[in-house]
Amino acid sequence: MNAVTMMLALVLAAEGPQEQAAKNKSMQVKRGDLAGNMQLLNLWGEKPEPVQRLYEAAYKVLASRRDASFADLAGDATFQQLCKDNRVTHLGGPMLGVIGSNQVRVWIRTCRPAKVEVCVAVDGQEKTFGPIESTRESELVAVVPVTDLKPGERYPYRVLVDGTAIPIPGHAAIVTTRPDTEPGKVRIAFGTCFHRWGLGNQTQADLIRSRRPAAMILGGDIAVQDRNNNLGMHRADYLLRDFHPAWQDLVATIPVYATWDDHDYFANDKAGIPKGFTRADKEGVCDVFRQAWNNPSYGFGDQRRGIFFRTRIGSCDIVMIDHRYFRSGEKGSFLGEEQMEWLERQLLDCKGPFIILSCGTMWSDYVSDGKDSWGKWDPEGRERIFQLIEKHKIGGVLLISGDRHGARGFRIPRPSGFNFYEFEAGSLGGRTGPPPTKPEWENDQLYGISGKYAFGEFTIDAALADPEVTFRLIRENGALVYESTLTRSTLTPQ
Repeated sequence: MNAVTMMLALVLAAEGPQEQAAKNKSMQVKRGDLAGNMQLLNLWGEKPEPVQRLYEAAYKVLASRRDASFADLAGDATFQQLCKDNRVTHLGGPMLGVIGSNQVRVWIRTCRPAKVEVCVAVDGQEKTFGPIESTRESELVAVVPVTDLKPGERYPYRVLVDGTAIPIPGHAAIVTTRPDTEPGKVRIAFGTCFHRWGLGNQTQADLIRSRRPAAMILGGDIAVQDRNNNLGMHRADYLLRDFHPAWQDLVATIPVYATWDDHDYFANDKAGIPKGFTRADKEGVCDVFRQAWNNPSYGFGDQRRGIFFRTRIGSCDIVMIDHRYFRSGEKGSFLGEEQMEWLERQLLDCKGPFIILSCGTMWSDYVSDGKDSWGKWDPEGRERIFQLIEKHKIGGVLLISGDRHGARGFRIPRPSGFNFYEFEAGSLGGRTGPPPTKPEWENDQLYGISGKYAFGEFTIDAALADPEVTFRLIRENGALVYESTLTRSTLTPQ
């Protein structure tokens, strides 16, 4: 049994009391050194000694220099010997992404440069995709496109590294969506603020997976915690993410789409080029993020970089914006003019009955008086977006957000009489944040919790004459915090 398999077996055995103990201990983990990361590694269940030794050896390499990389792990004799002794061939994945009606991409990070293949059972026969090589230049990552699948089907799969099958969760499968042009139902989970504390929550991961969303949207503060320009420590935190069996279980079946917020960018409330840092620092953090995820694209796709994109999941358009990378510190620079123009083009071009528009921080100003969000930095830019939607009667826009720990939803009334709806689920890590409710919010607040694990979910039915979307906020124990159904006509300016 190798290290990854042992991690999975141990945490799957965890039960309620252990998880409650993990929640209590998570409030005490503040250190950003090896001891802090080792405590987080074991937060949801003590890992076997080989796992402890493997992570400790990797951490020491990645913490040795600010620019330390996974390529350094490939050349480290101690780390490589541990991998060999424990028959460990990969460090992360499989992580699914870019799901469609006939395709998906499979992300893997190997221990050393290797050839990666994905084998899928198609019409009773196994078909092999790849090989794609993981290299030192790719940070030992290989992303394998799996194509020519049928819409709405479930495909078990295997992953081979240098011709040998690696251990992956037994339930791992690719589930394709219905064609974009075919109206039907689609379920999409979402949330923010896993931080490093919530990624190991097996109960929450199992519940999300059991509800069979087509994908999960993650809006930031996911895995890295305040590492500024220390790229080696960014990588050490991503490795910690990938060592959690709960995370492995989730992403081997549920495709994920991710952008960042302040903590996995530089640190709390930082954006653009923070004081004391350089453009090269900003670009380095961006490159590490891109190598750690499996998104359809990243920003402009050239030297301008950025973490934003538009995609489609079933009949729903998804637009995820980057409110960190392009800020200059000046009012009005929240997205930067080029990204703002890109966003306007995307909104005008969307064809689905609903558009999920994701921003890592709050759209409204109810919580913390708009701290570090649109209301403080760019109310004019927010107004520009809202007026565009109203002027062109763009229907079905669903605003999702994060940053403020907890989960809160609001109506955002407009002078025209139209209401936008904001759904925040910054509760994937169960962290305590600002007050979840206030008397002055009573007329416009939909829900509010803090200090509890919960995730958001949209279930869209596009086959109806007036398509509907049902939002649910669901606790880790399955309890329904809030549920509401809205029609496309309700979400269309008149």
